[in-house]
Amino acid sequence: MDSSPVYDILVVGGGINGCGIARDAVGRGYSVFLAEMDDLASGTSSGSTKLIHGGLRYLEHYEFRLVREALMEREVLWRNAPHIIWPMRFVLPYAKGLRPAWMLRLGLFIYDYIGGRKLLPPTRTLDMRRDPSGKPLKPGFAKAFEYSDGWVNDARLVVLNATDAAARGAEIHTRTMVEDARFEDGIWSILLHDRLTEEHREVRARLVVNAAGPWVDQVLSRALGRNNAHNVRLVQGSHIVVRRKFDDPRAYFFQNADGRIIFAIPYEEEFTLIGTTDQDYAGDPHDVKITEAEIDYLCAAASEYFVEPVQRSDIVWTYSAVRPLYDDGASKAQEATRDYVLRTEPGDGPIINAFGGKITTYRRLAESMLEKIEGILGKKGRSWTADAPLPGGDFPPTGYEAEVEKLRKACPFLDLRHARRLVRLYGTNARVLLGDAKSLPELGRNFGADLYEAEVRYLVDHEWAVTSEDVLWRRTKRGLKLSQKEAAALDEFMKGLSRRESAAAE
Repeated sequence: MDSSPVYDILVVGGGINGCGIARDAVGRGYSVFLAEMDDLASGTSSGSTKLIHGGLRYLEHYEFRLVREALMEREVLWRNAPHIIWPMRFVLPYAKGLRPAWMLRLGLFIYDYIGGRKLLPPTRTLDMRRDPSGKPLKPGFAKAFEYSDGWVNDARLVVLNATDAAARGAEIHTRTMVEDARFEDGIWSILLHDRLTEEHREVRARLVVNAAGPWVDQVLSRALGRNNAHNVRLVQGSHIVVRRKFDDPRAYFFQNADGRIIFAIPYEEEFTLIGTTDQDYAGDPHDVKITEAEIDYLCAAASEYFVEPVQRSDIVWTYSAVRPLYDDGASKAQEATRDYVLRTEPGDGPIINAFGGKITTYRRLAESMLEKIEGILGKKGRSWTADAPLPGGDFPPTGYEAEVEKLRKACPFLDLRHARRLVRLYGTNARVLLGDAKSLPELGRNFGADLYEAEVRYLVDHEWAVTSEDVLWRRTKRGLKLSQKEAAALDEFMKGLSRRESAAAE
């Protein structure tokens, strides 16, 4: 008789939905095992426009429930993760010949008043000839609307959900692929492939939650035998990062003549993030990358507004991701619903699939998923995540500057920029990362910019980082600052860490 433990829930997928569901479930008392085939947030969840927003343009498609739910979540998430989420003001210039000014004002009125806004300031009208936000723009834009939404470090939001889930007892396994599953005697037996060790193992669970994002249909087909699965519409969204185009702390929301919109957002202090695109995608989500046409589109769309054109030579980095939208039959990619759909899969054995969704509503998606789980496994704890800070976020929503000062007082060897970055990524856990260090040399080897060995080891020990890409592009964005040579040295260092761990295990 098999004496291995039987988990209540096996979650497939380590993106924002999978990690959010795992955290909520384990916090209610369910036993949880999460399997992610790559790194946490290595798919859609690190490729977003990095906004906590209601989705102003979704009002045009009458998605009032989605917009209201997302608007209500803005301050909930900000309150629980004020290190990685913060308010941002957006400037929406009125462009003649596009949406009329009355429509924009009406949309923003609805936006202001259906979402339970308490801390975020309301919309106001700007005279672009006098307001500083008009300076980087062409002189034809005389009027604009300024409104509130939020910014999020998307990949860190995923990792912090996983970290909290693990602290509460969930098992989080990255680089672990679900290869096969069979349902016998009321229990799932799931065959897992550890892609680091090349070992296979079997785990057992009462329920499977399929939150594999763009791979949700592949998991159903390959591992669970649902050969005709076709539930998601894959839509590619790409972004470019350019040298800073403006000094204003506000972001821009630009309308395009084709009816689409793009954002231009202050990014990592020295850069501007421009995106996103919307086009159907038919390939393997692992292979997604920006196309030449998308680069041309984003450069041209932004150049319609900025005095200084956005050129290919300005680009320092690009990223692309595939959004797994629920296939509702919409004719255009940008019209497909961004709402989430949770569906119990018919057939032997309980499987609940998560389709679609957006990063802003991940916590509400998890609560909805737990209602379905309770219907199958029985109810345990109550909903709890609305008032539970994520790791490092245990300070007031407006308390970021005070936390930076506290860190600098405790660690005076940090310059202001370094301290600000550490609090932005780790919040109150920055002190844990720094340990007992009394000087920069005590943080160990410097890999370039302000990335030290102590931070790298913290990410390996506490946040499942395995490769230099995990550190540079998902955990820290220091990839924007390090040279290729420095990145290669970090890669070698991390390979050495894994080799030493393997030797110790033997």
